[in-house]
Amino acid sequence: MLSGHAERPDRLRAISLHLHNTGLLAELDQRLATRVSDDALARIHDSAYLASLNGLLPAEGLVAVDPDTALCPASLEAAHMATGAVVDAVNAVLDGEGTSAFCAVRPPGHHAESDAAMGFCFYNSIAVGADAALQRPDVSRVAILDFDVHHGNGTVEIFQDRPEVLVCSSFQHPYYPHRYHDVARPNLVHTPLPAGTGSQAFRTALEADWLAALDEHKPDLILVSAGFDAHRDDPLAGLMLADEDFGWAAELIVAAARTHCGGKVVSALEGGYDLAALARSVHAYLAGFPSD
Repeated sequence: MLSGHAERPDRLRAISLHLHNTGLLAELDQRLATRVSDDALARIHDSAYLASLNGLLPAEGLVAVDPDTALCPASLEAAHMATGAVVDAVNAVLDGEGTSAFCAVRPPGHHAESDAAMGFCFYNSIAVGADAALQRPDVSRVAILDFDVHHGNGTVEIFQDRPEVLVCSSFQHPYYPHRYHDVARPNLVHTPLPAGTGSQAFRTALEADWLAALDEHKPDLILVSAGFDAHRDDPLAGLMLADEDFGWAAELIVAAARTHCGGKVVSALEGGYDLAALARSVHAYLAGFPSD
């Protein structure tokens, strides 16, 4: 990515180092991602869009696909692996290899629409993971919960007319990406939050909006677009959450998953750009899940 770009390799390094230093990393079952299949991508993204990305991929240097999203020679391979990690985690959890998984991946995915890359995202990994779950005979409904500071426009666009997928997104509003936040469907729950929103208002809003929707939808699996850029130290937005709010979010999600789907949750990293806050917040989030 561009020099000084917020979405940089240091994000994953900071998470890994912090989890190592706190001892939590040693308690986790770590796995390497595998590459997502072309068929899985094609069930979510338009074939012309996928071909256009491949055609733009440079042999060296950078090619901009929007003002803040650029391709380098390895970008699409990284996106294939990030999406593959989510699909692998979905299958592992549904196969009973554990009740939860967290995919520490980049680039993020929830802004990628069926035919557009934007917001640092090329493939919508959480959407591909949800679709992979629905290919299985033991899954008929899934829920996607998105607590990134930015609205999950790509996920909403992809699933707006698929009622078997509940999409709940909390986000600062008005704010980027200014797309699909006003689409009204029974399977979409938008939770806009004004700049300056702090812990209590965030928690109250999620309890009010998400829990009733989950009770009605009764998902067989919960997926989470886990963005940590609503933290008060994050440079890209203006919500005022603290580390412990992400631990609280994990506990809320775990309780809902135990009620509806045997505790099965797959989370994927989305935003979070202050390295120290990101690392601490991921730790708080992971600590909110029971050890299998």
